[in-house]
Amino acid sequence: MKRKLGLITLVVRKYDEALAYYCNVLGFERVEDTRLPDGKRWVVIRPGADGAAMLLAEAVDERQRMAVGNQAGGRVGFFLQTEDFAADHRRMCERGVRFLDEPRHEAYGSVAVFEDIYGNRWDLIEPKES
Repeated sequence: MKRKLGLITLVVRKYDEALAYYCNVLGFERVEDTRLPDGKRWVVIRPGADGAAMLLAEAVDERQRMAVGNQAGGRVGFFLQTEDFAADHRRMCERGVRFLDEPRHEAYGSVAVFEDIYGNRWDLIEPKES
């Protein structure tokens, strides 16, 4: 049986704010944006054609608002893989992405930690070929 991770939910403050950041700054594509009868939206984005996509979920109560920006408890919770670390790092810096450290070249690949608009930590990573 073939299985894969399809969607990862990311709780955000506002749909349009999140779309502007993830699509215009990080370069993700909007896959779907469907209005639902209860006033919510089904908003799916992805960084490229391969791998999992993200479902943006607008926080609707205090518990969810408290999770915005802290979905991994302060740890790196998301890993944005690239085939050209240097170009993506440069482009992201030009667009104002806040990197928390300088790029490193580890045994597993090139990596740098950045924070998204909400404070969630991400690795920009170009894995070494195996």
